[in-house]
Amino acid sequence: MNSNISKKRLLLTDIALIALFTALNAVCAWINIPFIVPFTMQTFAIFATVGTLGLRRGLISVIIYILIGILGVPVFAGFKGGIGAILGTTGGYLVGFIFSVIVTGILIRCFGDKKIVMFFSMLAGLIVCYAFGTAWFIYFYSQTKEAIGLWSSLLMCVFPFIIPDILKILLAIYVSSHVKRHANRFLTK
Repeated sequence: MNSNISKKRLLLTDIALIALFTALNAVCAWINIPFIVPFTMQTFAIFATVGTLGLRRGLISVIIYILIGILGVPVFAGFKGGIGAILGTTGGYLVGFIFSVIVTGILIRCFGDKKIVMFFSMLAGLIVCYAFGTAWFIYFYSQTKEAIGLWSSLLMCVFPFIIPDILKILLAIYVSSHVKRHANRFLTK
């Protein structure tokens, strides 16, 4: 009987954590920091999610976030939602978040969750997201406007975001390691 209660609590805890980080992803997508090229806190939320929840729960949270957005709830940057946000030129970065979580989560699972491991794992996840999103951008931009080369795409979609994204990774590591330390009983894997 006790093990059934523990399993139910763990399941309820998992659901609560997944929902909390799904909401965090939506809120961080809405935070628009003006700069030469404005950026959101979305990558921070993605990496805080996987850094805190791990591969399985982090992946579920990000997939739910994206599905909610596809269904039309305005959870994406600029308060956008719907399939059009995914099928637009920057939708590949949203889909790339799934692959970022997979790569980051697998690397952390294999090599541990020391801060330096988390940094390089998240950096690898970011590179995967950049690669997926940039390829998507080139394809959809070329379909709707004109052909665009890799270099031009990188200048528009990647280079302006590298330093802010590295800072967001550092913030995600700080937040996830502190949350895990203080909420360890809820975050058992």
